[in-house]
Amino acid sequence: MKQLLNFWHTLRHSFNNLLPIILVVGVFQALVIRQVPDGLLGMVIGLGIVVLGVAIFLQGLELGIFPVGKNLSNNFARRGSLPLLMIFGFCLGFAAVIAEPALIAVAEQAENISEGRINALTLRLLVAFSVGLVVALGVVRTLLGQPLHWYMIIGYLLVVTVTFFAPEEIVGLAYDSGGVTTNIVTVPLIAALGIGLATAIKGRNALAHGFGLVALAVMVPMIAVQFYGIVVYTLFPVEAELTNGAGAMALIDDVDTAVQATAGSYALGMLKDLVLMLRDVLPIIGVILFFQYAVIRKKLPYLQRAVIGFSMVIIGLYAFVVGLKLGLFPVGTSMAEQLIGLDNLLFVYLFAFCIGFATTMAEPALIAIGEQAEEAANGKLSGNHIRLLVAAGVAIGITIGVHRIITGDSIHYYIIAGYTLVIFLTWLAPKFIVPLAFDLGGVTTSEVTVPLVTALGIGLATQIEGRNVLIDGFGLIAFASIFPIVTVLLYAIVMERINPTKGESA
Repeated sequence: MKQLLNFWHTLRHSFNNLLPIILVVGVFQALVIRQVPDGLLGMVIGLGIVVLGVAIFLQGLELGIFPVGKNLSNNFARRGSLPLLMIFGFCLGFAAVIAEPALIAVAEQAENISEGRINALTLRLLVAFSVGLVVALGVVRTLLGQPLHWYMIIGYLLVVTVTFFAPEEIVGLAYDSGGVTTNIVTVPLIAALGIGLATAIKGRNALAHGFGLVALAVMVPMIAVQFYGIVVYTLFPVEAELTNGAGAMALIDDVDTAVQATAGSYALGMLKDLVLMLRDVLPIIGVILFFQYAVIRKKLPYLQRAVIGFSMVIIGLYAFVVGLKLGLFPVGTSMAEQLIGLDNLLFVYLFAFCIGFATTMAEPALIAIGEQAEEAANGKLSGNHIRLLVAAGVAIGITIGVHRIITGDSIHYYIIAGYTLVIFLTWLAPKFIVPLAFDLGGVTTSEVTVPLVTALGIGLATQIEGRNVLIDGFGLIAFASIFPIVTVLLYAIVMERINPTKGESA
């Protein structure tokens, strides 16, 4: 009975996360567009499946993966072995990201739109390997007590430099890939590891040293994917150019076809897709079981509950992906098509701003990070203020990203300018806020925001004449990650000028 009650609360929580999107879309459909979108029933069913899938997935995390992961972290912290902690950090980062549903969705879109030049599995493996390396590096930084700002300044200088040379087809995708690595699976696991280590080590500050792993997990994949793009598009060019929208429409024009590819039409097809989903989740399960039995050499606590939890994670992910293609992908592309058809770009900008703000305010990972930051700062920071700052940053970022698609400007200049501003503010900001600010930039893209925003960008690039979907369709998630960092750092700079002692005491 208790578990059913907990699931009901999780289901309501999942619905509340989706509610802001429903309200924004509903208001625009009723008051601005004034028409019922095609395939409305399928969209509604898909949104319902997303809610159910996320609820089952979260419940599975709480029952199985989180307790086991926390137990492992505590055991390794007590041992105090740096090589063992680094290996565990790498494996945990790799396994969490390879199973990230938002990354799976973006990688599949990229493969379809690029007509196979970008391989979805290669992209996922590259991003996961990058995150694994950077989590291991972040563990060392926490143990040594090194400040994060030098990592971020040097790292983003490298990001901006690589962006200057990277082919335009890969830049938006690279930044989106970095943005979606920190999501429903990754954030709780990685953030808990960093904060737990900082709390356990004498002389470390939870706010200054515990945060930052998520920020590093966002940055390094951006570099790796751009190098991948340089190899694919520069070293191995092809004569045939991608026709605008061809790959995108193959993915999102026919909802029934998209769902059939994921969910299958018959019981045998559904069973096959469940097996494929098990393959995606196996890495994180394998890492946990290996370190539990081969390294720590203790029995898995609450074995039956853990098995149920792992099973729920797989089923929840499966339902989530099905719901994405039934509901959120069509919603994003439909809204883009309808808004462009109004011949009033003001409504496009307004929709982008509202959808960015509304979804971010309900983002569960952001709520959790805000509460942890408030606790770590002993009340010197307000969790609600943090959410408002981040939501405003996301809204501004997505609006600027939509403007770039509409005008057809090169994403290079926007990204380089954005991160140049970030680097400058990082230099000026009080150092205690830097790890938190960059972490907040990584948790802004939720399990429901990513597919909707990605579909919106692809839909706009498809509908606007002269746009290339691969070049112009991706990149909105990158803007959603940059500008929350800007708003939080600016807030910290202003507050330090008003009350200099506040930053020091935090």
